Amino acid sequence: HIAVTKMSSKDKVVYPVLRDILANFDSTIADRWILMEGEPLKNLDAVIATGSDNSSRYFDYYFGKYPNIIRKNRNSIAILAGNETDSQMKNLADDIFLYFGLGCRNVSKLYVPENFNPDILYRNSMEYAFISNHNKYANNYDYYKAVMLLNKIDFLDNGFLLLKEDTSFTSPVGCLHFEKYACLENLYSQIELHRNKIQCMVTVDNNLAGRIEPGMTQFPDLSDYSDGIDTLNFLFNLYEN
Repeated sequence: HIAVTKMSSKDKVVYPVLRDILANFDSTIADRWILMEGEPLKNLDAVIATGSDNSSRYFDYYFGKYPNIIRKNRNSIAILAGNETDSQMKNLADDIFLYFGLGCRNVSKLYVPENFNPDILYRNSMEYAFISNHNKYANNYDYYKAVMLLNKIDFLDNGFLLLKEDTSFTSPVGCLHFEKYACLENLYSQIELHRNKIQCMVTVDNNLAGRIEPGMTQFPDLSDYSDGIDTLNFLFNLYEN
């Protein structure tokens, strides 16, 4: 295949560098990987598009006639049993804060026991306190803190992370949603109804199928495809189509 990649306006650096590195091993890469910026995509045979639930409707409209993988919003969750060690909670902090929490593999929602003490999370997240020195992160944190104060919404705060009780999987940068549960079995049944919205499920409980150990969300295996769709199989099947 020849790949035509339309780069994000926020990231025009990584792809050219990566292509140059790969070209050192295979000189044909430069001709088989075309990078584009603002110009429209033309003469396509298949499409892989990543965006939000909203943008996916536009992708469906423009690219629905092609074989496609159209990715929508996904978030990752963590389910705490209440017996996690400090080491496991520090690993969970990696899942929350790496890459500023912007990725679909970052934990944006916690499920916690009814007697959960947030101190164990805050205590083991302190190595990420430096993140508040980043202007864009700090602006987001300050904005949502002000919004919750003005609207008299209850929240917890350690100076760089806001904890808010909320049923939504998606939390803004600088915030982390949490929801209390009484029964793990009932919680797992509830989560199963929303699996198409969830990328990773972090827990130390071996009873949850497809779980990921704390600290491992940003280290997927080669077979851990986005949204559970086998991208390589999709590409191979294009030959048959």
